[in-house]
Amino acid sequence: MTSRRILPSAFLATLTIAALAGCGGGSMDHSDHSGHSAGSSASPTGAADVVTDPTCPAVVSLESVPERVVTMDAGAAAFLIELGLGDTVVGTAAPDFKTDFSGDIRAQLDAVPVLDDGQGSAEAVIASDPDLVTGISQYEFGGFDGTASVDQLESAGSAALSACGAVQDVPVDNIDETYRYISALSDAFDVTERGEELIDRIRTQVSDATAASRDADVPVLSLSSVPDAGAGINTNGGSSLANGIITLAGGTNIARDQLQDFASLSAEAVTEANPAVIVVVSGFADSSDEDLKAAIMASPLLAETDAVKNENVVVVPQRILLSPSLLNADAVQIIADAVANAS
Repeated sequence: MTSRRILPSAFLATLTIAALAGCGGGSMDHSDHSGHSAGSSASPTGAADVVTDPTCPAVVSLESVPERVVTMDAGAAAFLIELGLGDTVVGTAAPDFKTDFSGDIRAQLDAVPVLDDGQGSAEAVIASDPDLVTGISQYEFGGFDGTASVDQLESAGSAALSACGAVQDVPVDNIDETYRYISALSDAFDVTERGEELIDRIRTQVSDATAASRDADVPVLSLSSVPDAGAGINTNGGSSLANGIITLAGGTNIARDQLQDFASLSAEAVTEANPAVIVVVSGFADSSDEDLKAAIMASPLLAETDAVKNENVVVVPQRILLSPSLLNADAVQIIADAVANAS
């Protein structure tokens, strides 16, 4: 499994290729020189020896608590703000991932200087002289044209830390990737207790969201575009964070057996699985969420599914479904409500 940051459409093809290629398993020491650990820490659920993607950036040469931080996306900045570390953020490398926030945290995110209107050029990031550069996906570290690699950052005196997915041969059934990222951030800033409190708060939100749908085992299909019979039906596979969120919500992703972030199903397979819930993953299409939902519901390939017949189709932003986010529990809630309606 790989960590993901799902970017605007200009970067989607690159990300899809990277995710489908996958990364090799095996253990790797992710400890940095200061004794902090990123990515290789034990699972927040209590399971020991979680092996994370060995290509995922760990904290590099972090000799003291960071004072100047650049985030590669506003989602990472939101985690720091929630941990009480917002005053360390000197800039965010790209302005996306703010859309779903509101209230005080949105105001704080809006106040963070944007270093690059694109996706975070190496020059803009390094010029900010950060102690630490962090983001919600490993692909933000040299995975896209113009972004700084871990080696470039280390040469400039900056540490690098991203969210890291676990390498495993079974489907993801949780949002532990989010919890590991929170733990790694809080450890790096020596505020471990704050991290534990935030994790506990999100766990409670997830538990409350699934009270009516837990163990419902309702078939669910996620779609980010209108299905095309000739190209297969593209969806999220069992290695995706989306699979974990669907599982927590009491659903069963009908593509969970495909252990990759992105999967493809035949129209026949979808008809046989008969999803009772369809999750419309917004954020990729040029059309509005309402138009995308209407087009998916009007697809003849889905007309015989219970989800379309019962109009049990919900929209979830890709920013909170496919990547670690403070709002992952909101994604669980939306899907759990739909699962409860189908139960």
